[in-house]
Amino acid sequence: MTLSRLLSRVGFVSRVGSRSAFTSSKTDTRNPNWLRVGLAFGSSALLWALLFKQHSTDVHEYKVRNGLQ
Repeated sequence: MTLSRLLSRVGFVSRVGSRSAFTSSKTDTRNPNWLRVGLAFGSSALLWALLFKQHSTDVHEYKVRNGLQ
């Protein structure tokens, strides 16, 4: 078997076997999934709140260690 025939078969197999397992249909933007929207915004708000709380704790610890209070 020549190299070109071997490569052509490999290309064919890779095209056939490369179908994605994650298929997606177009989402209806006029009717959003409000549960997913709420979870996305809620988790984002929670992460921002934790970030600000950690920042405040870090600033307080910095001030205590350096005698700035």
